[in-house]
Amino acid sequence: MTLNKQTVESIMTTNVATISPNQTVQEAAQLMSQKNIGALPVVENGQVRGMITDRDITLRTTAEGKNASVPVSQIMSTNIVTGTPNMSVQEAANVMAQHQIRRLPIVENNQLRGIVALGDIATNHQYDQAAEQALTNISEPSQPQA
Repeated sequence: MTLNKQTVESIMTTNVATISPNQTVQEAAQLMSQKNIGALPVVENGQVRGMITDRDITLRTTAEGKNASVPVSQIMSTNIVTGTPNMSVQEAANVMAQHQIRRLPIVENNQLRGIVALGDIATNHQYDQAAEQALTNISEPSQPQA
C-alpha cells in the first residue's frame, strides 16, 4: 500500500488519553506523567476544545508563576488543527509540516476518534520521507506574524 493510499485510520492511536477544560493543570501533568506522554487533547462532550502540552505547562504556568490548580482551559492552545480518519498518511504529514505540529487529533462528526503523532508516521519505514519532511518543517522556527 502506498503512502498516498493508506489512511490515517490505519495508523492512528484510538485509545487517546484526554482531559477536560475544567480540570487542573496539575491533573494534566499527572496524567502526562502516568501515561508517559507530552500532550493531551482537551475534550468536552467528545469534541476537541484544545490541546495542552508539557511545554504549555512549563511556559504558560510555571514560567509565569501561575498555580498548578488553574484550569487547563486557561493555558491550552485553542487554534487546533485536526485531521479525518480517511485522509491519507501523506496528507496528514503535510498538514503537520504546514502547521508545525507533532500531533494531529483525528475527528469525525465533531467527535475525537484518535490521534496521529509524528512518531506514528516515522515508525513505518514506508513513511520515512514523509516523516523526515514533516519534522524538517516542524523544526524550523516559524516566521513571526506581522
